[in-house]
Amino acid sequence: MARRRGRCSEPCRSDGDPSRIVALTAPISASLCPCGTGTSYADCCGPYLDGGQRPTTAEALMRSRYCGYVLARKDYLLNTWHPSSRPATLDLDEADPTRWLGLKIIRKEAGDSKDKVGVVEFVARYKSGGKARRLHETSRFVREDGHWFYLRGI
Repeated sequence: MARRRGRCSEPCRSDGDPSRIVALTAPISASLCPCGTGTSYADCCGPYLDGGQRPTTAEALMRSRYCGYVLARKDYLLNTWHPSSRPATLDLDEADPTRWLGLKIIRKEAGDSKDKVGVVEFVARYKSGGKARRLHETSRFVREDGHWFYLRGI
């Protein structure tokens, strides 16, 4: 299976290295979703990344953005980033040798379909330069006009 490698440029806390991600380029619609829910990509994050649907909770947006990095979907990542903190471009460096291994949601605060703000704390495990690493971030999300956006790490 072909792999493209990318670099996450969202603010984060980790072991000092920038967060990085590996993108799978083969179709994954029948595979388990990379976000770790245990359901298929087609029934989980696929409708957000491929079907034009919008996540209804901050956690669903967090999980779909993780998949966006796995799949190197710059368009999705930028469109779900709040305009006040969105970078002009997103550099997903294909030469980077990092491979993401999994996502674990630690906690969430608010972020349901009727909330205006939400917080999701997560740990994403990855391997870079032959070493296992962790990206640990508490992310803030805002809902505007019925749509959730990633705002920043807090």
